[in-house]
Amino acid sequence: MSMKAPVYGADGKSKGKFELPADLFDGRVSDTVLHQTVTAFLTRQRQGTAASKNRAKVRGGSRKPWRQKGTGRARVGTIRSPLWRGGGVVFGPEPRPFNPKVPKQVRRLAVRSVLNARAMDGDLAVLEPLRLEAPRTKAVATLLDAIGPEGNVLILTDGLRPVFHLSARNLEGVRVLPWGEQSAFDLLWSHSVLVEAGALESAAADKAGGDETGGDE
Repeated sequence: MSMKAPVYGADGKSKGKFELPADLFDGRVSDTVLHQTVTAFLTRQRQGTAASKNRAKVRGGSRKPWRQKGTGRARVGTIRSPLWRGGGVVFGPEPRPFNPKVPKQVRRLAVRSVLNARAMDGDLAVLEPLRLEAPRTKAVATLLDAIGPEGNVLILTDGLRPVFHLSARNLEGVRVLPWGEQSAFDLLWSHSVLVEAGALESAAADKAGGDETGGDE
């Protein structure tokens, strides 16, 4: 059973329905893959710079504070012992990278899963080719007001559109990406997804030729 999405013109008026490519929109949603991909994406946002000094890195303490025997006190070799104030930290954090690996096929499946979920929930729409001669934020705002998407909006263009990107970057809750560069996290961030018709047609042609679609996360 094929899936369809509403089509809107450059003026925001409804133009009927668009039959989504069956190879890309097969209705399958994998929660497990989505969880794995998004968790890895968020983990990679961690800086991994937390650090502490162990007893080898703390300055001073090379001299034995008192002799080994005869003082009545416990034997001590250095004032930088973890038992002392100002001493080294035991098992403290060390700088390390946070870079979990996710296979490319898993990332692509996650992107397809979110696209399917958005399409099945009615939160995905198709746009006719968007043409702007110069950056105009008001033009994009007027288009979105006419369509009426809810929440955060992700617009996927057919290729790189610098003018359209500049026109939308000052709109709160609106993000513009070329089709193929969207990640599962981008799609989950958005409540509504708008895709240029040419992008879906190109993606269907690439799929027929053996290529997959989808971003890296």
